[in-house]
Formats: sequence, C-alpha cells, structure tokens
Amino acid sequence: MTISAADERGRGGAAARHPGAAIRLAGVTKDFGSVHAVRGIDLTIQPGEVVAFLGPNGAGKTTTIDMMLGLSRPTSGEVSVLGLEPREAIARGLVSAVMQTGGLLKDITVRETVAYTASLFADTRGVDEVLADAGIAGIADRKVAKCSGGEQQRLRFAMALLSDPALLLLDEPTTGMDVEGRRTFWSAIRADAARGRTVLFATHYLEEADQYADRIVLVSQGRIVADGTGAEIKALASGRTVRATLPGADADALSRIPGVDAVELRGDAVIVHTKDSDGLARHLLTSTSARDLEITAKGIEEAFLSLTSNETSNEGARA
Repeated sequence: MTISAADERGRGGAAARHPGAAIRLAGVTKDFGSVHAVRGIDLTIQPGEVVAFLGPNGAGKTTTIDMMLGLSRPTSGEVSVLGLEPREAIARGLVSAVMQTGGLLKDITVRETVAYTASLFADTRGVDEVLADAGIAGIADRKVAKCSGGEQQRLRFAMALLSDPALLLLDEPTTGMDVEGRRTFWSAIRADAARGRTVLFATHYLEEADQYADRIVLVSQGRIVADGTGAEIKALASGRTVRATLPGADADALSRIPGVDAVELRGDAVIVHTKDSDGLARHLLTSTSARDLEITAKGIEEAFLSLTSNETSNEGARA
C-alpha cells in the first residue's frame, strides 16, 4: 500500500503515523580508517522538538547528520528515523534537509524553482503555500541569480516544505539572512513545531540556538558533552563575569584575588571572570573606587567554549 503526502496529512501527519522517537541513535560510532569521527552517541529526539546540534569544526556533527539522512551507515550502533531505517524514511518523503549550498538553478525564477521541485513528487503542498510559509512570496517572480544569499536559503526551505515532512534537518539555515529574515524564518519554524514537525539544526550562531531551540545538544570529539535547555547548558559553565568602571585598575592585584580566572582592562572598564562573584564584588566596592558594577552569568558562547575546550583537554590527557 502506498501512502501519499495527502494521506499523511489527513491522518494527523507523518509524526502521528510513526509514534515514538523522531530520531534515535543508540551507541553510534563512525570510523574512517584510523579516524574515529563519532565515538558512541546516544540521542533521542521527540516529535515536535526544535533541537540545536552544536559543536566546533571536526566535532562529528556532519558525520552524525549524514547517518541520520542515510548517506552513510554507522560503524556500530543503530540509527532510526520515525521508527524506520533512515533511507526508508527518506524514500517515503518523511524527511527533508536544507543544506547551506547547492541545488539551485540560477536562470529561473523562485516560483519556477519551487514548481519544478513539486513536479518531482506524486503529491505536495501548494507552491503558493510554501512560498508564503518561507516568507518569499513577495519575490516569487525574481530570478534566483538576483536573490541574496539569505533569500536563496529561504528558497531551499520552501522546497523542503513541499513534501510536508515530519522531520526537517537544517544546516546553517539562516546564513546570509538579515535580522528580519531570521525572525521570519524562525517564526515559521516555531509554527511548524507547534503542529508536530521535528526540527534539528546545526548553526554557528550560538545566540540563535539559545533563543530558538527547545534543547541544545553539544558535541565535541565525536561525543555528546552536554544536552539540555539553553539555561541548563549555560549553567554548566562555571563562574560569572563582573564588570565595573575602575580607572587605573591593577590587573595583577585583581588576578590574585581568590576565585578570579581572568582580568581584562578596556579603558576605564575592568572585566573580571571569577568563580566567586560575591567576594569580588565586596572587594571592589569596599577596597577600591569601583563604580557602575554589573554581575552577569556566562552566556551560551562562554559555555560552548568551556565545555568543548574541556573535552579537547580531556581527550589530550587520554591520548
């Protein structure tokens, strides 16, 4: 029995027809000769989640996503997508991917591109509908060659929506988009997730991951080193930052205060990274002429650097 995209939508969508995990990886490894790209990943993503998949270059992100897309097989372990083998899920039109480059003909219009892609499927959503969802209905008659990088990325997003997939895999989805374009894009993603679509995206925009993802999975050296909400990930980076106005600050004296990790001087401002922000604040306010003091928790970027650098150091120690 063949199930069309219309059948899937009429019965509550692909996610409803395939209950359980949208993505499941169990003990997954991937070796390329002597190179261990993925070293044992266990990961479960539920339907409707928006998950950021982050890590430094060479962390194993792309290799892992390739296995989710059925482009390669794990050396060991199991990968399933909507309860199916990845290639079967792809063949059924349940998964779409938006990659950062490639796949566009520059001498036809945006609408013609989407219409041509739609002709490759037995049944799809309407062209005008996906153009509107991707926020590019207003440039439908523009040649692809005349579109900006961000507009071309939204065109790829529109093409991915045609099959009404249960799972979207996005690689640097907002590269080249301006602020308004990113806001429009993520509004569409959140609306889709509310209807049950699962989204996994890789990005170098860490603040974007913190703002829009339900959950952040951080990978380093082929392993998951953190998995949680943005707030939970940031909490894993110990310490806080104390900023104050202190003309003529003595950086060496500040660095000797217990708990201080690093001191930066920027004109009359001093920025101190410390594990004991309360103690440092008391010192600055009672023993110096510091004013305009601010204490902030470390952000997603600091957490990212702390967690991935710790894993790299541990790897060096193991080696």
